[in-house]
Amino acid sequence: MAAPEVEYRCFVGGLAWATDDRSLERAFSQFGEVIESKVINDRETGRSKGFGFVTFSSEQSMRDAIEGMNGQNLDGRSITVNQAQSRGSGGGGGGFRNGGGGGYGGGGGGGYGGPRRDGGGYSRGAGGGRDRGYGGGSDRFPRGGGASDGSWRS
Repeated sequence: MAAPEVEYRCFVGGLAWATDDRSLERAFSQFGEVIESKVINDRETGRSKGFGFVTFSSEQSMRDAIEGMNGQNLDGRSITVNQAQSRGSGGGGGGFRNGGGGGYGGGGGGGYGGPRRDGGGYSRGAGGGRDRGYGGGSDRFPRGGGASDGSWRS
């Protein structure tokens, strides 16, 4: 099944564990035709991770749903609804809403959760570029240094 070029997808956060795909679709269908509704479950436990996605057939339906449902109650919980980031940034290895580097927050944009004013999500990095880690960056521990024959043994 080929995916449409443009997807009108909402991220829905703060879901109750009791919320399933069907109840998510019922809550959002008042705004237009729902193509897909999906609550994301933990692979290990099968329990909801507390967020999901709703895909609409039109941009207007998506915008109406964001406006109408953000901050509303669903199954006893106040939910966050906003436009989902595109999945098309290539490659696997990323969490949802990756900002370039994958994982929770990647290179400083996005992060898992709603849009944050500080641009952060759960990213530990300063905002852009490479994160700390092994290799690159500084000459504090130059490669091949030390003994003149290149060996670490004396």
